Amino acid sequence: MARINLLPWRDDLRKEQRRQFFVVLGGSAILALMVVGYVHLHINGMIETQESRNSYLQGQIKEVESKIKEIDNLERQRQQLLARMRVIEQLQSDRSVIVHLFEELTKAVPEGLYLVNVKQSGRTLTIQGMAQSNARVSTLMRNLDASPWFENPVLEIIQSDNKKDRGSRSFTMRVTQATGADKG
Repeated sequence: MARINLLPWRDDLRKEQRRQFFVVLGGSAILALMVVGYVHLHINGMIETQESRNSYLQGQIKEVESKIKEIDNLERQRQQLLARMRVIEQLQSDRSVIVHLFEELTKAVPEGLYLVNVKQSGRTLTIQGMAQSNARVSTLMRNLDASPWFENPVLEIIQSDNKKDRGSRSFTMRVTQATGADKG
């Protein structure tokens, strides 16, 4: 009987299978590295794209913020101009009021009384004067109260001047400009 040695054939087959295993293992490792590399590059690309979008958005946000500041400045200037316009309109409406106030004041002053000083602070007039009697001062107060341009006359001080004329009296009174007077 002839003896055939199958050992080298099996050894060759094992060597071949081992070689194929390492080739497949090496190919799988290379393929896995390529997949990992591709995923890494793809994710880095997505990150760079998102960072560029973020930087673009931040640039746009800065532009919008500068425009908002400019709008706020314009709004502030607009408010200042409106305030100036209101002051000018108020001055224009008050131009004729002082004329009417003095005209009404001269109509209200009775004989035997003269004014020394008239001072206006806001809507309040402080009137100082001299009168021959207390009755003249009360007539002035009644006339001012009856006028459509004045309201609430209040006598602050009345005193007789003994040094000058024996019958003369100095007085100080306050009267308020009527609120509807500036519409006349």
